[in-house]
Amino acid sequence: MRRIILKQRPADAVTIIFLLFLSALTLIFYQHIPKAPFLISLYSIFFIAQIILIRFKNNGRFMGLFYDLIFPILCVLVIFDSLEWLVHYVNPEDIDPILIRLDYLIFNNHPTIILERVMSPLLTDILQIAYSTYYFIPISLGVVLLLNNQREEFNRTLFLILFCFYLSYLGYILMPALGPRFTISHLQTTELQGLFIAEPLQKLLNKLEGIKRDAFPSGHTAVAVTVLYLAYRFKKRFFWILLPIVSALIFSTVYCRYHYVVDIIAGFGLTLLTIFLGEWYYEWWLKGQSGSLNN
Repeated sequence: MRRIILKQRPADAVTIIFLLFLSALTLIFYQHIPKAPFLISLYSIFFIAQIILIRFKNNGRFMGLFYDLIFPILCVLVIFDSLEWLVHYVNPEDIDPILIRLDYLIFNNHPTIILERVMSPLLTDILQIAYSTYYFIPISLGVVLLLNNQREEFNRTLFLILFCFYLSYLGYILMPALGPRFTISHLQTTELQGLFIAEPLQKLLNKLEGIKRDAFPSGHTAVAVTVLYLAYRFKKRFFWILLPIVSALIFSTVYCRYHYVVDIIAGFGLTLLTIFLGEWYYEWWLKGQSGSLNN
């Protein structure tokens, strides 16, 4: 099994491994997880779907598109959504008190309260939009690479982005945290109010995301900066387009009260870990592929 998995495209291998990990975790904590049967069924369906797609990926353009883009997007979204029914039952100890103390130690105040000084309805609208671009930034780079026939670059990009997402999910399981919008909302003196867009977007995201305990590390930061790194390597023009968007996104995570500053710092650390481990694995896999061809 190990040899079969590692022979697959790295993006496929990391998804298979993470689905197996989540299935095993659900089985270990089966008695504590109310929706354990559903979760095991869900992870099994996606595992089987991934295997089928590997087998039939070359059967037409739509199957190729589904394999390259649609299925990875579904995996990221569905696995993330499943964490609401998993994290708190596996690890019920939230680390928010530690994160709050660290932020206060650095700034001698809560950063979300400090940012009340620069709040305005227009800025809130702009930054709430910036925060929401997180869902499109990785997809946009993948589409650009595919449209430019950069297949090898796309495969590496897809793997590193998925690897970063899954590492962030692992972080949520190991170090669950709700974030300042839940834990220190009673200390805020001003509500976040936009002009037209912020409130509907907040309600939509709250409805879609639920309560995941996904504050630490900041996946928004980690994934967005990983995409920046990849854009700089493979599509420098697109990097300069993404740079101000990603910068606004990172600032918005604290301004909009989703994250502590230490979450952001950890997010940058997660990017470095993703690049270091991911690039090493990808090069190792490429050498294995070359060896197989030579033999």
